[in-house]
Parts: sequence; structure tokens; C-alpha cells
Amino acid sequence: MTGARIEHLVTSGTFSLDGGTWDVENNVWIIGDDEEVIVVDAAHDAEAIAEALRGRTLRAIVCTHAHNDHIDAAPALAARTGAPVLLHPDDLPLWKQTHPDRAPDGELAEGQVLEVAGVSLAVLHTPGHAPGAICLHVPALTALFGGDTLFAGGPGATGRSYSDFPTIVDSIRDRLLTLPRDTVVYTGHGETTTIAAEAPHLQEWIDQGF
Repeated sequence: MTGARIEHLVTSGTFSLDGGTWDVENNVWIIGDDEEVIVVDAAHDAEAIAEALRGRTLRAIVCTHAHNDHIDAAPALAARTGAPVLLHPDDLPLWKQTHPDRAPDGELAEGQVLEVAGVSLAVLHTPGHAPGAICLHVPALTALFGGDTLFAGGPGATGRSYSDFPTIVDSIRDRLLTLPRDTVVYTGHGETTTIAAEAPHLQEWIDQGF
């Protein structure tokens, strides 16, 4: 057995909201060791994610938020592995748009701690991109799994239903930029970044209404 590590998979599909549909590529993050793992955001392709598990025990499927491109493969992956799907309850209205007949298996809440492969994953409630958006802080791996709350270059989008720009700025300022500066942000789409790289730009985002 090796220590806990981070593995990365990119899946492709579509994001649909407010009557529009866009092609997207999503980051799927796998956290764990040779025995057990947690998946962050089961996007688009349950079979590809299951293959990446390579027979390891899946402890949980964590949804950073309930936009369809982050949860569309979650029920199928849960059915295949027996792992519970976890979501912050404030995102249930969004979840039901994609999966009206299948509820999540458990709730995520501020301050909750998940355990896998000897490391702790702390749940941070970071609304703004979506009401129930969360991030996972993993100090042992100097990592933050940020979903669509913080990207390389700025906050996640807030121009559609259930989103709010002042709220996401508050979440980033109060919950994320207070983390150690060397924390690597593993994003829901695109490249990783660090708290140190993004922190100096907070006032610019506010001034621009990003």
C-alpha cells in the first residue's frame, strides 16, 4: 500500500441550464491509496471513472455542486460500486433537474470531515456558483478540491440561475483565501492553481464584477 495521492481524469459531455447547452470537459478527482478512494464529481462517464478505480473500494462520491455536468454519472457510478452519493442539501433543487427520481444518499455540511486512506477531507460550504457548492480541504495533501468556486484566474460563473456574484466573492475571501498560500486548488474545469496565485486578484474581481 502507498500513501494517499491524487489522481486525475478528464471526461467530456454537456452542461445544461436555463435552456442552454454547452460542450464541456470536466475534471474528475480521485483521492486515496491502493485500497480505498473518494471520487470528487462523477462527471459524464461512469464507466471511465469505474475503470480508473482499478478495483479499489470507493468510499464516497462527493458532489461539489449539482450542476448536471458534475453529477450526471453519479447514480450510475453509485449503482456500480455501492458508494454513497453526497451533496449539500442547498443544491437539491439543481440535483432534481437532472435526477428527479433518485435522491443523493447523504448530505454534506460545513465542518464535516470525510476520511479516506488515512487523510481527512474537510467540507467547506462555499455558496455562490450554486447555493450548495462545497470545497474539500485536504491539509495532508496541501490540496483544495474547489469544484467551480475558484479557477485559475477568477471565480466560477455566476450569471445563471441559483448563482450570485457577491456570495461567491464572500466565499472565496472568507473560506478559501484564508487557507495556506501553498495550497493547490484542483478545479472542476481547466488547470490547477494555488491560493497564492489567486489571492492578490480579489479586489480586481470585485472591481470588475467578474
